[in-house]
Amino acid sequence: MSRVGALWGRVPAPVVDLALVAVAALDVWVNTWEETRLGVAFALLGCGALIFRRRFPFAVFLLTLPIMVTTEVAVAPLVALFTVAERSRDRRFLAVCVALTAIAGSIPWPPSDLSDVGQTFTLLFFVYNLAIAVAPVLFGQLVQARRDLARRLEEIEEAREHERALHAQAVVARERAQLSREMHDVVSHQVSLIAVQAGALQVATKDADAKEAARTIRSLSVATLDELRIMVTLLRASGGHATELTPQPTLADLRKLVESSGTHAELMGELPPTVGTPAQRAIYRTVQEALTNVRKHAPGATACVELWQEGDDVGVTVTNTPPTRPSLSLPGSQQGLVGLRERAEILHGTLDAGPTTEGGYRVRLRIPLSAD
Repeated sequence: MSRVGALWGRVPAPVVDLALVAVAALDVWVNTWEETRLGVAFALLGCGALIFRRRFPFAVFLLTLPIMVTTEVAVAPLVALFTVAERSRDRRFLAVCVALTAIAGSIPWPPSDLSDVGQTFTLLFFVYNLAIAVAPVLFGQLVQARRDLARRLEEIEEAREHERALHAQAVVARERAQLSREMHDVVSHQVSLIAVQAGALQVATKDADAKEAARTIRSLSVATLDELRIMVTLLRASGGHATELTPQPTLADLRKLVESSGTHAELMGELPPTVGTPAQRAIYRTVQEALTNVRKHAPGATACVELWQEGDDVGVTVTNTPPTRPSLSLPGSQQGLVGLRERAEILHGTLDAGPTTEGGYRVRLRIPLSAD
């Protein structure tokens, strides 16, 4: 069944529409030999209108209703009804369309035959046509549900890939940060001691050769410390060409984060350049976690990332609108906001998160400007 659906999905839409028009025309040719010119004209008009069924589904449906009244043709009206059901999510509207189809198929034609048809037969015709009209509506709703499910499964897979990439980046970031700390703490400590001892020897000794040797050692030690600092900086900031990892993100990276978040998000406001590095990292991680949650739990929602300053405090507020589609349960650690709140407390700040009155969600971080 899935293979047939995949093959059918590869057929171009114009080819499908032309095929349906051809089948409807064949239905007209077979069933309108004894019909009046008016009935044949209505039938041909309804069949031709099927070409525009994707762009104007309801209008095409209305054009096919006279066919049900004047002839025994059924393909064109049922195809039009299926198209309306495939694109509409309003159950009441679809019920009205089904009723209109059943009524059109139950009206005797020509009108002079009204007295020849009893109420019982008219009711039977109505029930029969009602059952026929329900079938394309159910099939159209099934096609719509299948399309929605395929799109949701694709979004789930994208979300999982995104989460796996974030997890891999976090692991590499921790390893790089640990390695850089060890290099800095161990090597720089020893080289600093060498430089201090060489400087003391240079001042204390009276021997010219020893003084020159001490000066050389101290100069080499200082140069080594400078090169070590450059290496540690590169180790923290580089993440390879595949992931563009930035273990120590800053406010300068926020715009790129918002643009690549996979959500409809907008960055507003700005912060002074005096914001400390720990505060910048806390703001970055808050925005990152909030946008990830929007993508996972509020599909189709839009988000606003607002940077602000109030006195000696700075912060960020991430607010998203209600989701436009039902959210599905996605894998997660359930510790994102907990970690953000702990990070804020370490910096003597606060983090508030909760739903808005409009049905969305808001995450607000406040930390001191000089957080260190």
